[in-house]
Amino acid sequence: MDLKGKHVLLTGGTNGIGKALAFQLRDAGANVVVTGRNAERVAAMRAEGFEVIEAGLSNAAGVDALVDGWGDRALDVLINNAGQLVDHDFRKMPPDSDAADDAIYANLNAPIRLATALMSHLQSRPEASIVNVTSGLAIAPAARQPVYCATKSGLRFYTLALREQLKGTRIKVIEALPPVVDTQMNDGNPMKKMPVEECARQILKAILNDREEANIGMTKALRFAESLSPGLAKRVTLRF
Repeated sequence: MDLKGKHVLLTGGTNGIGKALAFQLRDAGANVVVTGRNAERVAAMRAEGFEVIEAGLSNAAGVDALVDGWGDRALDVLINNAGQLVDHDFRKMPPDSDAADDAIYANLNAPIRLATALMSHLQSRPEASIVNVTSGLAIAPAARQPVYCATKSGLRFYTLALREQLKGTRIKVIEALPPVVDTQMNDGNPMKKMPVEECARQILKAILNDREEANIGMTKALRFAESLSPGLAKRVTLRF
């Protein structure tokens, strides 16, 4: 897809991968609107010239506020990038069920609700894309992050099924599967981290080339291991 003049809604676009992607999308000629919930980061992106719709996506009210904020505007690309990582490790302490509920909603329910609410906008365009950012952990889980892994694998399967439903239409459905990326979410993770700018670059490349799946960085190796032996891939990731 040629992004010049295209209208893009990018969730979670005030920090991390989303922030880097917002700048790269704008450099590619897109008209980019981002979402965010942290007042300081929202203000910083507005100072950079971006329109920001303030909305937290961990509940239905936040998703509805975003849809209302978008209104009847044209939409060519919906990028479901916002996500939450929640501690859920019984080996350390009893997990917070409310925090898990928030993460489940933000990572899985919100992308589904946004795709549903905004589908008519996308269907009215000459060409359009839905980009769901999942994770390498959607392929094989890490023991210390069961909620995150469950939501990302759920979004992966939703993406695969949605792509099949929309086959033959003007809407492309793209999945981006990042590895561990150097974001605030991964502070304290001892694994080697990919720079956010490089991860964003590879997501942008997938959009420009209409690729159905973008396995980014070490996710490529994990996908290869999974193709040889799903059990091997699980044994590798479950240690983390």
